[in-house]
Amino acid sequence: MSAVLTPQHPSTMADSADRSGLPRALVEWLSNILGDRFTTNAAVCLEHGSDESAYEPCPPQAVAFPGSTNEVALIVQACVAHRVPVIPFGIGSSIEGHLLAVHGGVSIDMSRMNQVIEVRAEDLTAKVQAGVTREALNKALAHTGFFFSVDPGANATIGGMVATAASGTNTVRYGTMRDNVLSLTVVTPQGQVIRTARRARKSSAGYCLTQLFTGSEGTLGIITEVVVKLHPQPEAIAAAVVHFPSVGAAVDTVIQAIQLGVPLARAELLDAMTIKAVNLHSRTTLAVEPTLFLEFSGSTAQVEEQSAALQSLVEDNGGGDFQWATRPEERSRLWTPRHHAYFACLQLRPGCRSFTTDACVPISVLAECLTETVADIQASGLQAPVFGHVGDGNFHCLLLVDPGNPEEVKTAEAVSERLMRRAIRYDGTCSGEHGVGLHKMPYLEEEHGAATVDVMRRIKRALDPLNIMNPGKVVHVQVGAA
Repeated sequence: MSAVLTPQHPSTMADSADRSGLPRALVEWLSNILGDRFTTNAAVCLEHGSDESAYEPCPPQAVAFPGSTNEVALIVQACVAHRVPVIPFGIGSSIEGHLLAVHGGVSIDMSRMNQVIEVRAEDLTAKVQAGVTREALNKALAHTGFFFSVDPGANATIGGMVATAASGTNTVRYGTMRDNVLSLTVVTPQGQVIRTARRARKSSAGYCLTQLFTGSEGTLGIITEVVVKLHPQPEAIAAAVVHFPSVGAAVDTVIQAIQLGVPLARAELLDAMTIKAVNLHSRTTLAVEPTLFLEFSGSTAQVEEQSAALQSLVEDNGGGDFQWATRPEERSRLWTPRHHAYFACLQLRPGCRSFTTDACVPISVLAECLTETVADIQASGLQAPVFGHVGDGNFHCLLLVDPGNPEEVKTAEAVSERLMRRAIRYDGTCSGEHGVGLHKMPYLEEEHGAATVDVMRRIKRALDPLNIMNPGKVVHVQVGAA
């Protein structure tokens, strides 16, 4: 990975080209169909070629704002006819370069497809357009007694969360996006509209296309509608913060709790540097020590039982006293700083760029992997907060570097590379939830093997023979290859 990425767009200069470099006929046709919802404005394109990664912006040549699945299909059909790439855009919160237009093309912004289509409380499902954000969905569910569980921290769109197989703070209890999607409506690379499954909770009828498109990062099709699972709001919820003498002690506490069957709803680790950043950003006064943010849910009796069991483990591992929050406003005040941890850490070094890592290992080796990683960071001399969803073995390091300092960039690249290979060595993965994008492509073969990656590449070629769907991401496929 490089902190500066400035790929050259293929100019797509046909006999008759618009000043954007796109075929004039394509620009005119999309302008007629979408009106002012299609633009080649440089500022709008730059916004849609920028994310939270360490990569430099790489804008598309145009941006389209569809309002329906049918319009997405029309856009794709037009781009197919002119061999122009398309790149889905949710809210721009990705950190692996997913939305960068490395081969030019049209960014398809799903933000206007933001309707909750239906809520079926009796089936515990909701059908939404891809541009609905997770917070908007839960707001729509506020008075139903149900909620959507996947919480990656950022207020990401549901479509983007499906595309990256997102997870987050609730994963230890409710699972990842893969566990919470029943069906998808997808526009294929040929501009056809397909539905991957019906609303039944299970099916053995044919290939599981829902899971194929979940985590495909826009390289196999554009997700326009999603049927998600809902969960009942628990009777009682209690949140707590507890400090530890070391990262290893905090992790050991969570792993022992899981192995004993304590049903934690959330278990988040923030190291001392992250706590320092959170205190500065959110004006909290937490002790600057490795800290667990915990949540318990269920009946009142179950919450009390879970809390007591965990307190005993905390004492055994040298942890401090619990700081409790039971009322909704107290829990919100407790968890909001955690959700802002990423941006809080960036403010530790104004003007920096973050090489943000995302590794996941089996929980039995998490403490060991984390300890090695922390030692590696300390030896590197970099400023790098560590935090993560330790209940499922997933953690992040934010390697804060001056993008104008080549030595720092080189050091960060080396630390990131060692972490990816360390996770794979522990039989883990180079990405637990951020996805592959541009950054993790070099590690796929190490993790899965050449034959497995070749299967991925053949799937890509079979579904997208022109390679117009977010080309240059996940697996290497020659542009325009059949």
